[in-house]
Amino acid sequence: MSEIHPTAVVSRHAKLGERVVVGPYAVVEDHAEVGDDCYLGARSSVKAGTRIGARNQLAEGAVLGGIPQHLGLKDKMGGLVVGDDNIFRENVTVHRAYQPDHDTIVGSRNMVMVNAHIAHDCVIANDVIMANNVMLAGHIEVGSRAYISGAVGVHQFCRIGRNAMVGGQAHITRDVPPFMTVDGVTSCVVGLNLIGLRRSGMPNQDIRQLKRAYRVVYRQALTWELILTTLDGEFANGPAAELAPFLREAKRGIVQSREELKANEDPKRPITVHFPKDEAA
Repeated sequence: MSEIHPTAVVSRHAKLGERVVVGPYAVVEDHAEVGDDCYLGARSSVKAGTRIGARNQLAEGAVLGGIPQHLGLKDKMGGLVVGDDNIFRENVTVHRAYQPDHDTIVGSRNMVMVNAHIAHDCVIANDVIMANNVMLAGHIEVGSRAYISGAVGVHQFCRIGRNAMVGGQAHITRDVPPFMTVDGVTSCVVGLNLIGLRRSGMPNQDIRQLKRAYRVVYRQALTWELILTTLDGEFANGPAAELAPFLREAKRGIVQSREELKANEDPKRPITVHFPKDEAA
């Protein structure tokens, strides 16, 4: 049986699972669905078009399923689908998808800290951590076990690969490949996310393989086509095999390394590494 505070507002058209706790002044709107053992803190909201799984925790003021912040908003829009065991801390906002046949998706076991924002049509995988004041624009994809530090801003349509780590206050305008670390000061790649990889239990031989692949992408000043060809030829298996497919799907290019940033201060050196062929043109 659920426990609903007398000041809470729960629509009779909403669906609540078993043992749901709804705190003071919390709101569950029409046609929202809340899974078993969820906790909705004071002043939190689960809005229409939102489906959340089991054992999710919403702290005070968290809002799941707000309408997209989009000037072309129509009467009909998509939904928000949330998995299990997520933590949404104080004043987190997650918005529904823009198109009626799409969903914003948040997976399972994620922790989204105070004041973070996930915009419409984002896809967040599993075991992701977003620190305070992270700002994700629309249509962003975040891979499993990624860590996004405080006050990071991410441009729409960017991707952050799995096991990547983005440093505090970075501004991300291109894709962050899997397993990489982005420095918060320069917003550039500075190496592999070694701490995150070891904590995830990745074997040492796979980490050594990723180090070799990292040098191919960032240290050898290869053209985009040669990077992809080399990755395909040398890394057919293991986690490094994920890099070439990720790069091929990079429509905005990838974040450059800090060493390349310094080298590119020379106006005679062309930038050829970070963009697919059509983007560079």
